[in-house]
Amino acid sequence: MEPDKETARGLAQVEGYLLLTAEIEKARRDARRFTEALPWLTIAQREDVERVYVADRVEACRETLTRIADRAVELRGEYTARYGRLRSRCVAVSVLTVGTVCGTCAALTMISR
Repeated sequence: MEPDKETARGLAQVEGYLLLTAEIEKARRDARRFTEALPWLTIAQREDVERVYVADRVEACRETLTRIADRAVELRGEYTARYGRLRSRCVAVSVLTVGTVCGTCAALTMISR
């Protein structure tokens, strides 16, 4: 692997880790706030509710990120295909234009002789 690709991959992994850690912390804060609204829970019940709440949020986050990543891969494929077709058209138009200009110049040269 090239150093630039390795660096980009490493940075993406670090970014993913930091985003996941931040999401887990947010889920914990939200879980604490949720259980604080339920004063009748025992400490054990409160911990269970918080644990389940955090696990549910983390799983939902993973599912969402997986869907987003899958869609990004699909879009990359679509855009790559579109770019390839556009590039082919541009090359074809350029070749046709150059051919037309050269043919016109040749015809004008022959007519002017």
